[in-house]
Amino acid sequence: MSAPDGSPVGAERSIGQLFATATTEMSALVHDEIALAKAQLRQDVKRGATSGGAFMAAGVLLLFSLPMLNFALAYGIRTWSHWNLAICFLLSFAANVLVAAVLALIGVAFAKKAKKGRGPQKVAASMKETAGVLQKAKPHPRPELPADRVPAAIEPVARSSS
Repeated sequence: MSAPDGSPVGAERSIGQLFATATTEMSALVHDEIALAKAQLRQDVKRGATSGGAFMAAGVLLLFSLPMLNFALAYGIRTWSHWNLAICFLLSFAANVLVAAVLALIGVAFAKKAKKGRGPQKVAASMKETAGVLQKAKPHPRPELPADRVPAAIEPVARSSS
């Protein structure tokens, strides 16, 4: 079994090796947090695009369906009720506005979800917090041992593989 830098476990590593390992791990942490920010940003963009698509669909439906739907609905209402043709056209227009309003509400719901998504801001705050903790980190002072208790060398300990 060996440490991430290739040295055997239990062997004493130099400060340079420890620093190199810490630097490598910090670099990996920063890369992982950047990847997380990108993934969250992609998700927010996808929600925004869905919202825009719903708004676009509502506008297209209202614009292009009005003539055909108004005529068909108005003449259908006239056939069933024998009301004045103008009232029938107003009712068909109201039905189209109602459908467009429902689509607009769907667009608003997705826009709110996209606006709530604060993924990159969360990752940035986490990175600042990690940097702040690392800047404040200080090595623990080691108590000085009396001359008669100073070990000559630390022997590596054999470990079982079980």
